[in-house]
Amino acid sequence: MVHTVSEADESERLRYAWRAVSVTGLGMLLTGLNSSSLNVALPTVVEHFHADAFLATWVLLAYMLVSSVGLVVFGRVADLFGRRGTYLLGFVVFTAASLVAGFSPSIEALLAARVAQACGSAMILANSSAILTDAFPPARLGRGMAVYMAIISAGGLVGPSFGGFLAGAAGWQWVFWFNVPVGVVAIVWGAVTLRPVAPGARERLDVTGILLLFCWLGGLLLALSQAGALGWSNPWVVAGALAFLAGLPVFAVTQWRGRAPLMDLRLFADGRFTLANLAAVLNSLGQFSIVLVISLFLQSARQLEPAQAGLAVLPVPAASTLGSLVAGPLTGRFHPRTVAVAGSALSAAGMAVLLFSLDPGVPYGLLGTALALVGAGTGVFITANTTAIMMDAPQDRLGVVNGLRLMLVNVSTVVSTAMSLTIVASALPVAERRLVYGADPARLAGMAADLLDGYRRAVAVLL
Repeated sequence: MVHTVSEADESERLRYAWRAVSVTGLGMLLTGLNSSSLNVALPTVVEHFHADAFLATWVLLAYMLVSSVGLVVFGRVADLFGRRGTYLLGFVVFTAASLVAGFSPSIEALLAARVAQACGSAMILANSSAILTDAFPPARLGRGMAVYMAIISAGGLVGPSFGGFLAGAAGWQWVFWFNVPVGVVAIVWGAVTLRPVAPGARERLDVTGILLLFCWLGGLLLALSQAGALGWSNPWVVAGALAFLAGLPVFAVTQWRGRAPLMDLRLFADGRFTLANLAAVLNSLGQFSIVLVISLFLQSARQLEPAQAGLAVLPVPAASTLGSLVAGPLTGRFHPRTVAVAGSALSAAGMAVLLFSLDPGVPYGLLGTALALVGAGTGVFITANTTAIMMDAPQDRLGVVNGLRLMLVNVSTVVSTAMSLTIVASALPVAERRLVYGADPARLAGMAADLLDGYRRAVAVLL
């Protein structure tokens, strides 16, 4: 009888866990589509408001800055006050902000709505993996995480074309308004499905830590994302770099000495935690800008149109989706860290093939195969590595651990993008380097020979 009751409990827990996947997956699909679809629709938005390049850039940059800082903040809030409530509040804020964004009378109003969207998105993202870790038995977590990560990859796969279709067929407002009905469904489904989880011990929220985190992390992201286009001597870039250099040491000291810190640095005393996060950073540095680099290569060296180049790099997100699904069963048979190493090796093999395929005369079949290897390896790695990190995390720190993981990935992605563009541009004469950042890539066709060397350098460094 005891055995029967245990099996019944396990079966019920798994049923609830998969329902939790449906809730968190819906959240990840919603936020992922919103982020990637606006990238394509941004020119339409800029034209509608007659906005200058600076404000247009901030429509994207403000979202990135606020969501990156919010990941750790709202992960900690959820640990202190409850994940279910924080997660559902994130949906409410995100949905309301999406509705308001579509009615924005000016680019400044849209910018404010994007900041609110970023707060809601951070509440959702910071808690999704933590909710799954709470819901699944440890032995089954990898399978749940595989489906969850596959949904994220699927959002990145369809987001750009989806955003372009909405902006062209219905107007840029629907890039935001499509979130509203989906968000309402997610709120209702989440409220019905998710079970409350007892929060950790009530401690005060580290407001000083939040402000310092916003200072140094915001400064870092601002400097890295704008240095290529504006130059390191630009006042905005200099201010961002100074905020980072001044804020990070102060933040580290306050977090080490604080009684209830925002980011518990003692987590890094666990070697497994530190190495897993370091691996995530290195993977992000190496893999996440490869789509951008290859897309630019195809447009400048092979004279493809932007839409054609976008289709040509689809093997990366498509294979990443499949890789995530494959990683789930593998983590049930092997330790997640072993699977993560295998995924990283697969990505490295794909990058090596890419390095020797960057030639205008190379058949696309070889290039596409290399991109698929990179995508598949990345999907396997992220799923397995995330499972390993969350399995080892303290129960009362799941939110902040997941937020920290995502924050590190975000920062690494920005660093990778800035680094790869700088390397590509270094192959051009100084007077022409700005073209890499802002011009129609077709204008670079005449410099294809010089650029080819730059692309090879970039891929070699990313490898």
